[in-house]
Amino acid sequence: MRLLLAVLFATSALAQEVHEHHDIGEVRFPTTCAPASAKIVETGVALLHSFWYDEAERNFRRAIELDPQCAMAYWGVAMSQYYPLWPTPLTPARLRTGSEAIAKARTLTGASPRERAYVDALSAFYDQPAGTSVHDRAVKYESAMSALAAQYPDDDEASIFYALALNGAALPTDKTYARQKQAAAILNRLLPSHPHHPGIIHYLIHSDDTPELALLALDAARVYAKIAPSVPHAQHMPSHIFTRLGLWNESVASNLQAAKAAREQHEVDEELHAMDYLEYAYLQLGRFADAKRVIGHLRAMPRLEQVETKTTYAVAAIPARFALERHDWRAAAALTFAKDIDWSNPRTSALTHFAIGIGAARSGDVDTAKRAESALTKCVEALARDGDAVWRSQVAVQQMAVAAWRQFAVGHRDEALTLMRSAADEEDRSIKPAVTPGALLPARELLADMLLEMNRASDALIEYKAVLAVAPNRRNALEGSKRCDRPR
Repeated sequence: MRLLLAVLFATSALAQEVHEHHDIGEVRFPTTCAPASAKIVETGVALLHSFWYDEAERNFRRAIELDPQCAMAYWGVAMSQYYPLWPTPLTPARLRTGSEAIAKARTLTGASPRERAYVDALSAFYDQPAGTSVHDRAVKYESAMSALAAQYPDDDEASIFYALALNGAALPTDKTYARQKQAAAILNRLLPSHPHHPGIIHYLIHSDDTPELALLALDAARVYAKIAPSVPHAQHMPSHIFTRLGLWNESVASNLQAAKAAREQHEVDEELHAMDYLEYAYLQLGRFADAKRVIGHLRAMPRLEQVETKTTYAVAAIPARFALERHDWRAAAALTFAKDIDWSNPRTSALTHFAIGIGAARSGDVDTAKRAESALTKCVEALARDGDAVWRSQVAVQQMAVAAWRQFAVGHRDEALTLMRSAADEEDRSIKPAVTPGALLPARELLADMLLEMNRASDALIEYKAVLAVAPNRRNALEGSKRCDRPR
């Protein structure tokens, strides 16, 4: 049946409930909970499938109020704490909340064997020794969900959640995309029977969110927003595929709607995430006035005081993109650090250091470039200490690129070229984090720019074409390719 979401907002000190109905897709998730509670659990599951975690948790807690013996409502609370495909860290508070909820679910005796299997599978994520990494927890959960899906082959929800678990356990360095392909095979098998299921469509997009696979998810991208029109993330998520394929006008339309939906739902993180993708698309289209308006909207927003990467990344990336994509090197070098977010997060601060460093080096300010390079080195070291290999690699690329262009600025061209090529090769080995539509400037594009500056047009053209092979219709790579054909 088509689910209608009852969103519960606390509007006064008495927590008066206001019910607003929203279309979130079609999900069937039967439980042994009391009927009213069971319906709310089903709604919560639909919200989980679109990563609307806060709203899902509110529904699961409402189900608990109606039926304190509803084990799957506690399971839902625990599921709402784990964000398998987002960069947001699993905080101690969320880990504790999830652990307590799943422990409570295990004490309830009225659940069916199928429900207990769901609880036990999620316990494999939470019941790990202190200090266990999120990835190691995700691998344990993936294995448990594999067993659950095999035990209940007629339970399509088990297979759908297993597909998500496969994506959550995928290594960002695995360029074979083995787990993602396995997940997509499961989801494509189920799609004909559930054409309006938000999770199937959503997870297909994530499974194919790579340059090599993106075309496979284009049909899914074009229907997800229609399946769950009230969910901000569902409006935005198609633009991941549009971005991969260089479909800029479709990305603009997707993210304008996503930002609007996020504002209406007061989801600041989703609004900012959509704005970063919107900024990127406008810049690729050369719509600089529209891109500038995105920055104006960003600056007009209330103080954010946010610390999560999904939010802070967009705040740092949007102005950096505006300067760098237009090759306004002096503007990039003059960027400052906004006061309303936590710059101790090296994932975020590295963006601004990179923009300043590249801008300074390419406008001849070697001293500023050197300071930015040193700051990026400290970011790499901090991420290495945290064991964050994925982001350490991302920031190492930025550090090498700034070092390369600083060397180029002082005339050490051979050293610069070696560094820049190393940065490009390192970036090629990694997978783009889902939080970003793309690097502020691709390292291989910067390598091509450097070769062109050295009057090596034929070599530069090879690199520009390599950029376009993974980022179709990138404006600067296209422009650079044209410049290679001009007499110099």
